[in-house]
Amino acid sequence: HRKIVVIDGVAAWTGSMNLVDPRYFKQDSGVGEWVDAMVRLEGTVVNPLAATQIGDWILETGEPVQKLIDSAGLGRARPTGTANIQVVPSGPGETGDGLLQMLLGLINAARQELVLTTPYLVPDDAVIVALRGAAGRGVAVTLIVPEKVDSFLTRYASRSYYDDLLDAGVAIQLYRGGLLHTKSLSVDGTLSMFGTVNLDMRSLWLNYEVVLFIYHAEFAQALRSLQQTYLQQSARLDAESWKARPARERFLENTLRLFSPLL
Repeated sequence: HRKIVVIDGVAAWTGSMNLVDPRYFKQDSGVGEWVDAMVRLEGTVVNPLAATQIGDWILETGEPVQKLIDSAGLGRARPTGTANIQVVPSGPGETGDGLLQMLLGLINAARQELVLTTPYLVPDDAVIVALRGAAGRGVAVTLIVPEKVDSFLTRYASRSYYDDLLDAGVAIQLYRGGLLHTKSLSVDGTLSMFGTVNLDMRSLWLNYEVVLFIYHAEFAQALRSLQQTYLQQSARLDAESWKARPARERFLENTLRLFSPLL
């Protein structure tokens, strides 16, 4: 599930975009164009991204690492810029619950505002508890999710979590400009998470992901500005209207929630 491009060993891109044209990808699913974001990076952060990419290549091809480095002409990128960035790859047998712990750490660090975007919301209990806890201590928590998703099972399983979040005071914004595929988190205009991980158990435990944790106010504010463009194309889910939905909808949501670990 990782998306990494490394160029000449000095620049790299990562984020949520697959190598597909959103004007044509899954247009028969009725969700509109997929909406993604990527970030361009230079400096020593390129090194762990390249190492992650090399590891994936070796896993698939069995080539010796030195042969791969020599044939690609790779070298170590030099420091540049002022941002402190952690690259956290995850996947079976790699980092255990390291990515989840980092995610929970960011949520728990919020004091004023926490804004998250994810296309698929099928989290484990720890994430739900952390989000509810943030809202409970007075943090303005906003979750931006697409109004329509391409998976029937995930669509209804995700909705089963809305009641718990709304009851805690989390604002749920339904994005109407397409399938919002950006995976991001901004905290208080100072801390950020950006990468490939969805807020679902498959991403957190099964998929091979790569995520940036960025400790830089300028980037956090730029990310928050991007999230604001998503908010401008979203409608807030009204708690009272949501509670009045038909019983058959609740039954379907709660039934499919049982399959959350598989989604």
